Amino acid sequence: MEVRRRSIAAAKPVHSKTIEEEETHAQLPLPLYIINALFFTLFFTVVYYLLSRWREKIRNSTPLHVVTLSEMVAIVAFVASCIYLLGFFGIDFVQSILRPSADVWASEDLEEEDSHVIIKDDSRNLPCGQALDCSHVMTLPQPQPQPQPLPSLIIDHDPNTLTFTTEEDEEMIKSVVDGTTPSYSLESKLGDCRRAAAIRREALQRSTGKSLHGLPLEGFDYGSILGQCCEMPVGYVQIPVGIAGPLLLDGREYSVPMATTEGCLVASANRGCKAIHLSGGATSVLLKDGMTRAPVVRFGSAKRAAELKLFLENPVNFDPLSMTIKCAIAGKNLYLRFTCSTGDAMGMNMVSKGVQNVLDFLQAEFPDMDVIGISGNFCSDKKPAAVNWIEGRGKSVVCEAIIKGDVVRKVLKTNVDALVELNMLKNLTGSAMAGALGGFNAHASNIVTAVYIATGQDPAQNVESSHCITMMEAINDGKDLHVSVTMPSIEVGTVGGGTQLASQSACLNLLGVKGANKESPGANSRLLATIVAGSVLAGELSLMSALAAGQLVKSHMKYNRSSKDVTKASS
Repeated sequence: MEVRRRSIAAAKPVHSKTIEEEETHAQLPLPLYIINALFFTLFFTVVYYLLSRWREKIRNSTPLHVVTLSEMVAIVAFVASCIYLLGFFGIDFVQSILRPSADVWASEDLEEEDSHVIIKDDSRNLPCGQALDCSHVMTLPQPQPQPQPLPSLIIDHDPNTLTFTTEEDEEMIKSVVDGTTPSYSLESKLGDCRRAAAIRREALQRSTGKSLHGLPLEGFDYGSILGQCCEMPVGYVQIPVGIAGPLLLDGREYSVPMATTEGCLVASANRGCKAIHLSGGATSVLLKDGMTRAPVVRFGSAKRAAELKLFLENPVNFDPLSMTIKCAIAGKNLYLRFTCSTGDAMGMNMVSKGVQNVLDFLQAEFPDMDVIGISGNFCSDKKPAAVNWIEGRGKSVVCEAIIKGDVVRKVLKTNVDALVELNMLKNLTGSAMAGALGGFNAHASNIVTAVYIATGQDPAQNVESSHCITMMEAINDGKDLHVSVTMPSIEVGTVGGGTQLASQSACLNLLGVKGANKESPGANSRLLATIVAGSVLAGELSLMSALAAGQLVKSHMKYNRSSKDVTKASS
């Protein structure tokens, strides 16, 4: 230090401030690596905290600009740590603040004399103490201590998702992207469904170059869907759930959950529930309960196929089979439509397993029978089919109500005659003109699908479950309205499939039909079917009234249009 002082004094005799005082100001209170570690820790801690708080506010619909004291402190800490880190891990920036003003160190350009190296204005990109090296021999600056490597960070382009991964995870992501590790095998390899979903998600983003921003990852139990609901998950879709009701059905009130993104739908169903409630409620009747499966088998001749048909239709053979069978022949091919009770399950897998056992049994009596497929589309599943419309599938339900004339006028804003006429010309004649199959209604599928998604049913089965004919008739000398919906193939269950997921299970619990009914097997699923029919009745009543009163467009403009600037939202 004495050599440095003499060299500086010789070069700059005009300065009276000692170098000792300069260095005292430039020194940091702690070693550099400790300060860097502290600021790194502070930065990631406050980022994690602020993102967590942001996610909670979004979920609870709390305005983001409303901040607590702890959040204000976190924001200040975040800004401070950012300033530090932006200055090349803090050294250049912080010490440039601590360094004296430029006029203290300003010097004229000096030439080399007698092999002495004289520093020309602190031009090196080093801290003050290291820059003032005026020794006769130029030495390289000491390497700065490097911060300890942090775990790799995946910010999923989504403020709701912040995940630290290990080197092992990074290698797994690369192997999935490269195709070395199949994406579908991650759960079995890792033994952690949440981790598998995160790795698959990041691999997908890297391989496609597309962001999954907005698709949540956190907040879902991926173990609950393993092997039964969804394969290769990368997140989950959020659908809002609204409540219509109370629906007064068979003397009991039900708050009906509806998962939908269509504005005005829940409000419309809610108005229909109000009209039904004010008129004394609705009643329902369950006509049939049986899930179907129809394999197709082939013989060497049509005669041989007919022999099996006659065998199955013989009452003597009913007992060993213990199920109802309806057969149809097409040449030498035979379609066997089995109908079975499935308790509180929707029952497709259950029936398929039972049918397979029956086919094995029949193979002994008809060894020349060739089973082409366990399903021959005579069932018929997830397709509009006359056999379901006529014979029924799942639960067949009729639901009816008598709506008082003053309720029609005051609540539904129309009159009985207008509703009866519109129903005849729209739901009956109009549907016949269109060649509708089971579609003699206004919008039964709207209600069915919304309730199905909320309660964990198979949404694809809304095709046959929405088969419905809506009838309206003026009674009591034209003063009141009799309205009914007949739905022959409502396919629902309260156990299995999506019904066991937390959100869907909560909606089933709201209706009082969660899980299996131990006292009366099948009672919960049958009750759910009647609730679906009652909800459809409410929806039909409200929409038809809106059409009769000319309010449909006005209602949708009010409830089904966002007030946001679409151009800004898209950008």
